[in-house]
Formats: sequence, structure tokens, C-alpha cells
Amino acid sequence: MRNLIFFFYKYYTFILFFFLELFSFVVLYQYNNYQKASFLNFTGGISSSFYESINSTTNYFGLRNINDSLLAENASLRSQMMNAYYQSGTTQTSINDTVYKQQYSYISANVVNNSVTKRNNYITIDKGAMHGIEPDMGVISSNGVVGIVTSVSLHFATIRSALNGNTKISCMLKKNNAFGSLEWNGDDPKFSSLKYVNKHVPITSNDEVVTSNYSTLFPEGIPVGQVYAHTLDAGDNFHVIKVNLYTDFSVLKNVYVIKNIFKDEQQTLEGNLKGGN
Repeated sequence: MRNLIFFFYKYYTFILFFFLELFSFVVLYQYNNYQKASFLNFTGGISSSFYESINSTTNYFGLRNINDSLLAENASLRSQMMNAYYQSGTTQTSINDTVYKQQYSYISANVVNNSVTKRNNYITIDKGAMHGIEPDMGVISSNGVVGIVTSVSLHFATIRSALNGNTKISCMLKKNNAFGSLEWNGDDPKFSSLKYVNKHVPITSNDEVVTSNYSTLFPEGIPVGQVYAHTLDAGDNFHVIKVNLYTDFSVLKNVYVIKNIFKDEQQTLEGNLKGGN
């Protein structure tokens, strides 16, 4: 109590000045319309700037939720695209029958780890077995192919990137359906190679490369890249094709994992044929 009295005694002049100044401002703005309007405009501007800053900060931290929502929506829309369906070839009259049946569904995921500088690069995503991810599922981005799922835990999965010497993806030239295998040579992460395209196939620069229907991992027609350069040496049976990849792996943030609903059925049937041979 003594310290409080001593404080007021020591600073009573300043305290008195402060309250008199405050009283003067109140009287000035209370009984003068011009000053009152100016004060309200000034404080209103400060308040709006303050709330705008709070709103911008809140919106920024909400971008992750918005992004996840958009990814889920895109995955749903991809599942409704025509290349996610196969045509049964027959039209039936039952109310549930249709010419087209869904063959592929998509699961959105975020990249949590990625490498592009190694000979065999891998990617980790934040979705796993509890989200329906399984080994040997194809993975794409909004721009093109990404790789193939290799290992899965409950909450995460690893992807063997297209920038991996062990990754082989069945592809074709879009203009003439000439098939080949996309394989990375370990050099530039912006380029890959399309191998085993027959020498009789005409090729020009900028020809588009897409996934083929020979793969059980990817729907036909998923963009891969464009022919950047090609050569054919004397005596060779196949073109040497350099492909400029659409997917920029150095900035990869979001992917879609593809589930082929009929993959097990197809592989079981083909396995029986191989066993019979």
C-alpha cells in the first residue's frame, strides 16, 4: 500500500495531466461534429485494417484444409472420367445395367518426402493401408505419371518414382498407338526414355506420350510427356526416344493413387494361362 501511495505521489503531475488531456479529448469529440466524424473515421480505418489482418492470417492457416478438400474433389471427378470406365459392349434393359462400368478409382494424397537426385528415387505420401492404399498401385499428379506404390504402412506409403532405374511404365505414342516402355536413365529428372518403339514407326518431335492399355496400373491415355529428341542408328530395331516429362518432380506436392478394381481378376486369369504353358 505504501508503494502505491508513493507511486501516485511521485507521478501525480503526469497522472493529472493524462486525465485532464483525456477529459479534453472526450469533450472535444463529444460536442464537435467535425472532430467526432474524423475520430470515428480514423478508428474505423484502424479497426478494418486489424480485422483484415486477422482474416488474412486465418485464411492462410486454413489453406491446408481447403487444399485437401480440393484434392478429394479432384479424385472424385477423376473417378468419373471416361478413362476410369470400361465398355462392356452390351446394353441391357435392367435398371442397374449400363454400357460403362467403373474400373478405376482415385485416392488423393500429399507428398511428405521426395528425392530427385539419386539413381533410384522414392516418394513418401501421407496415405496408407487405412485409406485403401496397396502395393503395386499407379500414382499420378495433376500433370502426368509419378510412379508405382511399393510399400505401405497404416498411415503412409512409399512410391517408386518414375525417376527410378527399376520403374518401367507401359506407354505409347498418342498419335499412332505405338507401344514402348518408359524407363529413366538416371541423368536429368526432367527427362526419361521411351524404349522398344519399333523402327518402322514414324516419330516427330513434340509427339505426345501417354500411358497404354497394356498396364493394369494406369488407365489408358494418362499424359506422360512429349518427344524431345529421337534417333535411329543403323542396324537398330528400335528408336532411341528422349521424353520431356510433364511432371516436375522437384516441386511435387500432391498426387493421386489409382486403384484398378479389376486388376486382381485380370492378373489371376493371366497367371492361370502362364501356369498352363
